[in-house]
Amino acid sequence: MAKMWTGVTDGVTDSIADDFNSSIHFDSRMYAHDIKGSMAHAMMLSLCGIIAEDEANTIIAGLEGILADLQSGKLEFDMSAEDIHMFVEQELTARIGDVGKKLHTARSRNDQVALDIRMYLRDEIDEITALLKGLVEVLCDKAGEHKASIMSGYTHLQRAQPITFGHHLMAYAMMLLRDIDRLSDCKKRMNMSPIGCCALAGTTYNTDRRFEAEKLGFDGICMNSLDGVSDRDFCVELMSAISLIMVHLSRFSEEIILWSSWEFKFIELSSNYTTGSSIMPQKRNPDMAELVRGKTGRVYGDLLGLLTTLKGLPLAYNKDMQEDKEGVFDACDTVKMCLKVFTPMIATMSVITDNMKKAAGEGFINATDLADYLVKKGMPFRTAYKISGQLVALCMQKKTVLEDLPLEEYKQFSELFDEELYDAVNLENCVKRRISEGGTSVESVEKQIEFVKGQLKQGEKNK
Repeated sequence: MAKMWTGVTDGVTDSIADDFNSSIHFDSRMYAHDIKGSMAHAMMLSLCGIIAEDEANTIIAGLEGILADLQSGKLEFDMSAEDIHMFVEQELTARIGDVGKKLHTARSRNDQVALDIRMYLRDEIDEITALLKGLVEVLCDKAGEHKASIMSGYTHLQRAQPITFGHHLMAYAMMLLRDIDRLSDCKKRMNMSPIGCCALAGTTYNTDRRFEAEKLGFDGICMNSLDGVSDRDFCVELMSAISLIMVHLSRFSEEIILWSSWEFKFIELSSNYTTGSSIMPQKRNPDMAELVRGKTGRVYGDLLGLLTTLKGLPLAYNKDMQEDKEGVFDACDTVKMCLKVFTPMIATMSVITDNMKKAAGEGFINATDLADYLVKKGMPFRTAYKISGQLVALCMQKKTVLEDLPLEEYKQFSELFDEELYDAVNLENCVKRRISEGGTSVESVEKQIEFVKGQLKQGEKNK
């Protein structure tokens, strides 16, 4: 098939080269954005007197018909077309005749594709953001249910200090809140219109780029035409933000996998989000969490692929930049799919609080509180730290815990010890007394939940 760019060449390419060059099999998903961009372009051409008003109306009506037919399934994509832009233009010209050929005045596919992908990714950001907010809301609800459920906090995967499960969940809520903020920030820089930059140098027509940008919901225009057509920073930035989302989901997945094992048994996942073994009938595998963890590497690969593609490109547009779409589309698809399964998995998981508390009672995680008890009685912290360590060693030797060690044993290490020490090392009290802002006390977790919910509401107001 001869191409619409026939001129200095005859427009006929080898079939293998055609397939290699074609992008419609993946950029067809931008059809609605391409058509809406073309409608705004036709309006601008008419407003500026570049084409007649009746011609613009005919073009817009033709584009509306194509959009409706694609959405209803009446019209199918022609996979022999080079890309979505050529498909729409060819279909428009077939429907309305030569006036359709005027649509491409004062633009290039270079600025057209840059426009389409910015519009498409704006919508993707909104969808990913909504999914993140849904997960954050579930975490806040779960944290509220378990704001007093005691568990061990870990460092180096060793039991460290007593916290609550609600406090642990809110750590992930804070991460995801930053992810939402990053997406919002990314969208601000993305929301500049490249249309009118044309191939690279602008146009000789007296166009109104700002009118077109405003019609399409942009905050402004790309101020340098070379940069406008060659910029894919916004793709990299979005993929970076998505990669961080996947980091957070993967870290959470790792803990879910550990917690649901028999060695921990802190939680039990709903059977809707686990699978069985083909040979071992007792198994309930946390496959959804494992897949989220695994797909994180896939998203990293998408990001690294685009960074590598862009690193050596001279200005302005190069065909290499066609490689931006599959990676960024895959990153968006992957994170959305992960969030859609992750949120209900968390919402439906059962928390086995007795097991959490039992494990917390076996790891001497109140040793720091014992040292703090001595410090409050006037002992230097390093001295108190050493005595607490010696007492832990004694408990291990006697196969007991700090709560059950007799007072006379304590007094062998310091006369400062009295009956109040048992109150100090009680796990509930250890948690209750961590009153510093952002800490694990029930009141603090409640304030964290209130803060996060407030941030979500503020984000809705700022839309």
